[in-house]
Amino acid sequence: MQTINDILTHISGFLWGWPMIILLLGTHIFLTIRLRFPQRKIFTAIRLSVKRDSGSTGDVSQFGALATALAATIGTGNIIGVGTAVALGGPGAVLWCWLTGVFGIATKYSEGLLAIKYRVKAKDGRMLGGPMYALERGLGWKWLAVLFAIFTACASFGIGNTVQANAISTLAETSWGIPTWATGAIICGLTAVVILGGVKSIARVCSALVPFMALFYVAGCIYILCINHTYLWPAVKLICSEAFSLKAATGGATGTVIMLAARYGIARGLFSNESGLGSAPIVAAAAKTKNPVRQALVSSSGTFWDTVVICALTGLVVVSCIIADPNINATDGAKLTHLAFCNIPYIGAPLLTFGLLTFAFSTILGWSYYGERAVEYLKGKKWIYGYRILYIVAVFVGSIVSLDLVWNLADCMNALMAIPNLISLLALNGIIVHETRKYLWRGHLDREMDESEIQEMVDDNAEE
Repeated sequence: MQTINDILTHISGFLWGWPMIILLLGTHIFLTIRLRFPQRKIFTAIRLSVKRDSGSTGDVSQFGALATALAATIGTGNIIGVGTAVALGGPGAVLWCWLTGVFGIATKYSEGLLAIKYRVKAKDGRMLGGPMYALERGLGWKWLAVLFAIFTACASFGIGNTVQANAISTLAETSWGIPTWATGAIICGLTAVVILGGVKSIARVCSALVPFMALFYVAGCIYILCINHTYLWPAVKLICSEAFSLKAATGGATGTVIMLAARYGIARGLFSNESGLGSAPIVAAAAKTKNPVRQALVSSSGTFWDTVVICALTGLVVVSCIIADPNINATDGAKLTHLAFCNIPYIGAPLLTFGLLTFAFSTILGWSYYGERAVEYLKGKKWIYGYRILYIVAVFVGSIVSLDLVWNLADCMNALMAIPNLISLLALNGIIVHETRKYLWRGHLDREMDESEIQEMVDDNAEE
């Protein structure tokens, strides 16, 4: 296992080098400028996210699609991931993580638009979409669509499954002394009950969990920041200065502080909000919406809540606690976050554990849908149930394996998914601008899209 972990560490370091950072952040910035800063429409996006487009074609409501996407993104990336970014990249990683979210709003908008624009209707009436359909229908690059689907199916067992299960079992053992195998067995059972019911069951559970769990977690972060209010401004200054520091890294790391901060901040930022990853548009394609731009705006609000709000709060909590107590061990992301929440008397550790439990469990549910759609695209509907069984088993495996191994595997799969998706966004940016001009810039946000644009599924392999 150690040998495998070492190999994955080297692969992850290569994949998340400066070329990937430039491609990812460059795409965020390019689309932000090309689309005239869609971040300024964030309040419109939030308003649309709680409205129903009754009578529109789709499988779940816009809020249901958003809740499922948020469930898949608000998880260990926000809690353990931010702590890990600080532990590995220093306090400056928090700013890079936050900037990835701010500019990533434009990318998430673009992904959601293409998901609706190029979605297809299966013979049983279900709506199917995502980057693989945009690559195939929009660009005619079937081979790249297949690669994306393969990477997505693999990533669902990493970022969406084993990472989450591992985080739950580790904290349950630390907080309550529950054996990891016992936690894994419980999560297996709960996962099976929900995902066997399909997308509507997943969306229903996520719609109930997401607002509830986010409210409690944000309240806990605000409480800690109130306790550490003396260290809040110093934390902000430290985060900003370390994000652009050119001094040499210490502690055995090679390179400058800015390089480490950018690498781990952007990597954890992507892990947290998944802007550019191509996962969220898979469920966005199932939404009942009047036109592509409405769902694009709703999708973009997910990145705002996930990173601009929740990750920022987590980062400030962790860094302020480090400043308040210099003796805190800042080399382990999970323990660092756990110690920060211990500032809340009596309920701090239980609150963190409960928040992580609900966040991570909902992420497992959301990613199961992504993986299913990827498998269906590759092999057809008949393979879905086999995938679900493997997915449930992987929950148990993830509960008992090494955390370093799981995180490195997740980072590798993230990068491999992101590359073809980012290529599709850049290649189809003209279509994105055209649709945005048609519905948003000309004030036709309530216009119904032409349903004839939705292609009927004719792929025999997908209907076997």
